[in-house]
Amino acid sequence: MREWCQVTCNCFTISDGEMQEIGVGLYPSMSLLNHSCDPNCVIVFEGKQLQLHAVRQIQANEELTISYIDVMATSQERRRQLEKQYCFACDCRRCEIADKDSDLLAGEEHAWKEVKESIPKVEELQSSGNWEEIVDMCQTLLDKNRDVLPDTNLYLSKMLDAAMDACIQLARWEDALSYGTRTLRSYQLYYAGPHPVRGVQLMRVGKLQHHQGKLRHALDTLKQAFDILKVTHGREHSLTGNLKQILAECEAELSSRLEQM
Repeated sequence: MREWCQVTCNCFTISDGEMQEIGVGLYPSMSLLNHSCDPNCVIVFEGKQLQLHAVRQIQANEELTISYIDVMATSQERRRQLEKQYCFACDCRRCEIADKDSDLLAGEEHAWKEVKESIPKVEELQSSGNWEEIVDMCQTLLDKNRDVLPDTNLYLSKMLDAAMDACIQLARWEDALSYGTRTLRSYQLYYAGPHPVRGVQLMRVGKLQHHQGKLRHALDTLKQAFDILKVTHGREHSLTGNLKQILAECEAELSSRLEQM
């Protein structure tokens, strides 16, 4: 049991370029990095290769830190997860001052609690691939709480994400773009600075805009994504290279369209 706990606490979730979980692995040297809810580094993967990238200027003798968990959560939820999985109580400044908690829980409490209670059901439907049911469920909750919860509410934002993903699975591109666009304010607010999750989300939305022929919007969104990914993933990462190619295609199509006007 002791050995199992040590592995659980020190392993890393391996994700693909778009931050989708594909496995776990042990990387002993990287396990020495401590946690911060406002880290100065991020970890991304290129295949099984773990890469550590600084996301801001690091001073001499400053400790390198990463986040062990998804920071898009309330201070109470972050502390609970860290205590449960890593056996320590986070005392960082973000947790101490409950940074952004008021934004995460904005809107009427009874409304966001209802949405929160629906998340396990949505996750169950995702596991079984019931995409149509996910869209119906999410849209019902979004319609019901249109005037009482902002898109930046943590749990409503999760519903928008789930609806976007389901629509992509169903090739409902226009609906996917509508949901995805609504998530961008939350991602900007909660994944501040260069953050790989925000960069990937911008890339996904930009690709949908490109697919829908919204070239000017796509170009702007994809450039925002590139500015982030070149920091969080590095210019040599395959995802960054793929994004550069999409950007070039978008610019060429826009230039061609302007010439024909």
